[in-house]
Amino acid sequence: MILITGSAGYIGSHCVLALLEKGYEVVGFDNLSVGHIETVEKLKLYGKDKFKFIQGDLLIENDIQKIFSNYKIDAVIHFAAFSLVGESCLNPSKYYRNNVVGTLNLLDKMVENNVLKIVFSSTAATYGEAQYVPIDELHPKKPCNPYGKSKLMIEEIMDDFDKAYNLKSVRLRYFNVAGADEKTRVGEWHTTETHLIPNVLKSALNENKTFNLFGYDYDTKDGTCVRDYINVEDLIEAHILALEYLNKFETTNFFNLGTNEGNSVKEVFDLCEKITGKKINLNIEKRREGDPATLIAKNKKAKEVLGWEPRKTLYDSIKSAWEYEKSRK
Repeated sequence: MILITGSAGYIGSHCVLALLEKGYEVVGFDNLSVGHIETVEKLKLYGKDKFKFIQGDLLIENDIQKIFSNYKIDAVIHFAAFSLVGESCLNPSKYYRNNVVGTLNLLDKMVENNVLKIVFSSTAATYGEAQYVPIDELHPKKPCNPYGKSKLMIEEIMDDFDKAYNLKSVRLRYFNVAGADEKTRVGEWHTTETHLIPNVLKSALNENKTFNLFGYDYDTKDGTCVRDYINVEDLIEAHILALEYLNKFETTNFFNLGTNEGNSVKEVFDLCEKITGKKINLNIEKRREGDPATLIAKNKKAKEVLGWEPRKTLYDSIKSAWEYEKSRK
C-alpha cells in the first residue's frame, strides 16, 4: 500500500489515478488547504475499495501516526507542500514551517514505523539561476527563493536520514509541469492560480479576463522567461519508475524531470491561442522577484537509470489542459 501526501492536489491526484490503474492500493493524505474535496470524491469513485483518504496535516504528528496505525504502508510518495515562488518571498516563514517541518514530521513517523522508502517531489528551483543549460544533476544548487531553499533543505535532511536511519529516498526535481488527465477526471485546479498555462487558458475562456505576462526584459530569445514544460502524465510515470527503483535497489538517488527543451512564455501564449482558436487579452507587467530567466533540464540520468522517456509534447499538454478547463466551466 502506497501513501500519497498531497493526494487532493494537482500532481498528487494524477499519481493516485496512475497507481490505481497499475493495481496498487493507495492511501491519500491531504489537509485540503490547496487540494479539493471534489477531487478526492472523484478518486474515491474511480478507486473504490483500493483508495482510502485521510484528511490531516503534516504539522500534526498524531494525524500522521493515524495512517501508519491503520494501514500497512510499504512506501511514501510525498507531494504535500506550498509551491508558490512569489508567496514564498513574501512569507518565508509559512514555507519553511509547512514544507520543512511538515516533511520532518513525516520522516520521523516513517522511521518510527519502519517505513523506509520515499519518493520526494522536489524542484528545479533548488538550482537557482542557471549557470549552464541544460541543467544536469551536478549543477550547483543555489536556490534564489524560499520555496527552492525549503526543498533543498528537505533533500539534505533526507541524506542525513539515509545515513542515520537507512531511510532511502528518490528525489525528483521537476521543471515546469503542464497538462491534465486525458479523460479530464483531474487536472490543474488552484483556488489562486499562478501557473502559466492554466492562467492563459482561463483568459481564453473569459473574454473579460486579461492574461498578465510578467517580464519582457529577460536575456532570452524573445525577452520572456524560458522553461522546460513536462507533461503531468509523463511526470507521474517517472514517479512509478522511481518507486520500482527503490523497491529493487533500496538506494537513495535523485533525478531531473524535464524534456531537455525550452519554450518561452510568449511561445506558450501563442500556442494557447492556436489551440483554443481565441484571441487572448494580454497585459505586460514587470518581472516577478525570484524568477530565473532560463530553466531547462538535462534528463539523461532519468532516462538511463530509471528507463524513463517523456512522450508527450507541449501541444499535447496544452490541449489536455484546455479540455480540462472547459470541463470545469
